[in-house]
Amino acid sequence: MTNQTTASLPRQPAASALEDRWIELPGGRMHFFANTSSNDAPNVVLVHGLVIASTYMKPTAEGLASFCHVLAPDLPGYGESFKPWPILDMKGLANALAAWMDALEIARAHLVGNSFGCQIIAEFASHYPDRVGRLVLQGPTVDQAARSVLRQIWRSILNAPNEARSLGRISLQDYKAAGIRRICETYKLAFRDRIEEKLPRIQAPTLVVRGEKDPIVPQSWAEQVTRLLPDGRLEVIPDAGHTINYSAPQPFVELIRRFLDV
Repeated sequence: MTNQTTASLPRQPAASALEDRWIELPGGRMHFFANTSSNDAPNVVLVHGLVIASTYMKPTAEGLASFCHVLAPDLPGYGESFKPWPILDMKGLANALAAWMDALEIARAHLVGNSFGCQIIAEFASHYPDRVGRLVLQGPTVDQAARSVLRQIWRSILNAPNEARSLGRISLQDYKAAGIRRICETYKLAFRDRIEEKLPRIQAPTLVVRGEKDPIVPQSWAEQVTRLLPDGRLEVIPDAGHTINYSAPQPFVELIRRFLDV
């Protein structure tokens, strides 16, 4: 079932500030940002996309910070976190996310991902079903009907006008931090992964969110993703592109709040 939302976020009290934090894992230091919150606030973890790290998650995190304990890590290899080599595979990224949660004594959390972050969440939910509450997959990749580099590059070009121009600066910063070799290997990892094989095993209630103007995740693929989920629903945000968490955070936050009931 597909719904469209035009709801705007009501005015809320000022959110608690997001802070840069670090924590030691066996492989090195992981960077993340988080807000302070009351003990009874739900844990919401934001999972970044392909190569780009947690900075572009801040607009959504700031919108959620009044209602949740929100955290956004730079997974190992990306952003300001340690850089393992060879790169972590999908299971390695899921295990790193679990180890980070263990270090922070987070037993269970709601997970929100953008793009490749949805693939990581699907992997995590497959291996750690007891550690997830509800899931939000925003712009899940990779479209089964367009699993080729050239087609994805073309779709990304078509999507560019839909994004805030400042996203380009953030992307360049994160791509520079990763380095060309890690970028290439991460792209290969994303294309090898088959999210469609994992979705039927996810039992958690899952919200799929697509931007109406997103050419990277066309409506047909978003509907297929939703059908494959045992407990999935689809929402479409009008006039939005692929990176809703950065370029259209206000309606996205409202969808998340309603879905998580916070």
